Amino acid sequence: MATLSVTRKLGRTPRTFDPRVPHMSALLAGKTLVAPPASIDYSKAMPAAFGMMLNDQLGDCTCAAYYHARQVWSFNADGSELTEPDKDVEQLYIGACGYDPKQPGEGPGGNEQHVLTYLMTTGAPIGPGGAGREKILAFVEVDPRVLDDVKRTIADCGVAYIGFKVPQNIMPAGGEPPQTWTVDRAAKLIGGHAVALPGYDSTGPIVISWGRLYKMTWEFFSTYVDEVYAIADPAWITAKGTTPGGLKTQELEAQMQALKGA
Repeated sequence: MATLSVTRKLGRTPRTFDPRVPHMSALLAGKTLVAPPASIDYSKAMPAAFGMMLNDQLGDCTCAAYYHARQVWSFNADGSELTEPDKDVEQLYIGACGYDPKQPGEGPGGNEQHVLTYLMTTGAPIGPGGAGREKILAFVEVDPRVLDDVKRTIADCGVAYIGFKVPQNIMPAGGEPPQTWTVDRAAKLIGGHAVALPGYDSTGPIVISWGRLYKMTWEFFSTYVDEVYAIADPAWITAKGTTPGGLKTQELEAQMQALKGA
C-alpha cells in the first residue's frame, strides 16, 4: 500500500524586538540560581499524536505551538490532555495574525510576540464553538544563547515557546522530517517555524511540531533558534507552583503592564 505524503507548513515571520517585553536575564540579575535539572520530559506518557492544528494547511505554527503547549500543561496538571478543535486554532490565527479564511493560501503567518500579547490580552478560543477564552498570565523573553535559562524555562513552565530559522534538511522534498534535527551547513534556510519544547536531555530539546514529537540537537538549537519565551500559564502555576524566573504572579503581572496598555 502506498504511503500518503503529509503536507507540512511553516509560518513564523521574522522576530521583532519590542522593548516592553521583559527579559529573563534582567529579571534574574543578581540572583543565586540553582542549576536546572540534567533532563526533564513533560511529554512522557502523553498520547503520541498531538494533532496538526491546521499546520498542514496554514502557516499557523505560532498558534499551533500554543495549543500544543496547552496540551502539555493540562496533561501534567491533572492527567487530562486538553485538545481544541481545528476551528478554534483557525480562530486564533484570525484574531492574532490577521488570517482571512476567504482568501486562498496559507495566510500571513504570525509574529511570536504579537501572538503571545494577544494570548495575554484577549486569550485563545476554547470550548464549543470557541466561545470561551483562555489567557496566559505573562510571558518573558529568554536569551537562546543562555542554555541554562532555556532549560529552566522548560523545567519551570512546562514548555519553552520558541522560533527558529528552518534549514531545508529537516523538510526534505517529498520525504519525512528526520526524527532528530541536526545542523547541515550547506542546507538552505527556507522559512521560520514556531514550536513548543516540552523537555530536554544532554543531547538536546524535545520538539512538538506537525502533530508529533521530534528531537533537535543542542547544536541545532544554538545555530537556528533566535527567540525563546517562558510562558506563565495559570493552570500550570496552580498545579505545579512554578513560574518564569521564580517570580510571584503579582510580579509577573506588573512586568506585563506596558504590553497590556498597548
